[in-house]
Amino acid sequence: MEDSRETSPSSNNSSEELSSELQLSKGMSIFLEILRRADKNDDGKLSFEEFKAYFADGVLSGEELRDLFHTIDTHNTNNLDTEELCEYFSQHLGEYENVLTALEDLNLSILKAMGKTKKDYQEASNLKQFVTRFLLKETLNQLQSLQNSLECAMEITEEQTRQERQGPTKPEVLSIQWPGKRSSRRVQRHKIFSPNSPQFNVYGAGLLEEDNQWMTQINRLQKLIDRLEKKHIMLVQRQMSVREEDLEEFQLALKHYVESASSQSGCLRISIQKLSNESHYTIYEFWENSSVWNSHRQMNYSKTFQRSNVDFLETPELTSTMLVPASWWILNN
Repeated sequence: MEDSRETSPSSNNSSEELSSELQLSKGMSIFLEILRRADKNDDGKLSFEEFKAYFADGVLSGEELRDLFHTIDTHNTNNLDTEELCEYFSQHLGEYENVLTALEDLNLSILKAMGKTKKDYQEASNLKQFVTRFLLKETLNQLQSLQNSLECAMEITEEQTRQERQGPTKPEVLSIQWPGKRSSRRVQRHKIFSPNSPQFNVYGAGLLEEDNQWMTQINRLQKLIDRLEKKHIMLVQRQMSVREEDLEEFQLALKHYVESASSQSGCLRISIQKLSNESHYTIYEFWENSSVWNSHRQMNYSKTFQRSNVDFLETPELTSTMLVPASWWILNN
């Protein structure tokens, strides 16, 4: 949950000065934010109680947390500062170094985009406002999908850690009294079987399923990253104002065009919106990439539709295009 505590100007200044003094490597500035949120009394350092309140995960014991605290406290001050946090965690980041670096860039990009939106949205045209809303929604969908994958991974790691720490235990018998009934049901938890047990195969399947969940989440994250980096789809918006007397013929031509275009292998989807003024149409076309869309424009059915529009439209067609990450389309379809 995001910390809603206000930060004093002096705290901000000290954080900026500390960041400059430490010359943090890319992605490590997250520890400035960690220190700010965990430092409840705003003294610029973490006591053990503050450290414990922030880092306790319900798995490590109080003694283990204290040992970790003193391991990080290389200055032997019984307090932790940003330099010590960065020094310790930087040794254990592994692949998450790239993740933190990407998050830092993403955070800056989103803040920049939000500032631009706040400044320009009200004065923008209807078309640009639509595009802005579309991008905001799809950016949120993308982030939520990544969040869901990470939450699933967290649940699996926490459950695995608890099971490892508990080890073999006797079945715990719970007595559950159901309202309105005299008898109670006995439920056994934490059953553990040896490989020779006849029940082992049944529970082994559950463990395999858990491993499969891990691989599914990892593969999904990798595919998302690949799509974000490498693949884009072409979104085409076409606005047409049709003459009243040619409306019926236009609708017939549009029907033939949509049927032909939709049958193309590179066409992902075509949607048509008819505004309150029934003679005004907006067509949204989604193509695998710009090359496929350019090829589509050279097809006979496309040229026929374009030529007919010269006679059917009151004003020239207004067309706009945009490249968007392919993962946005894949996640929502």
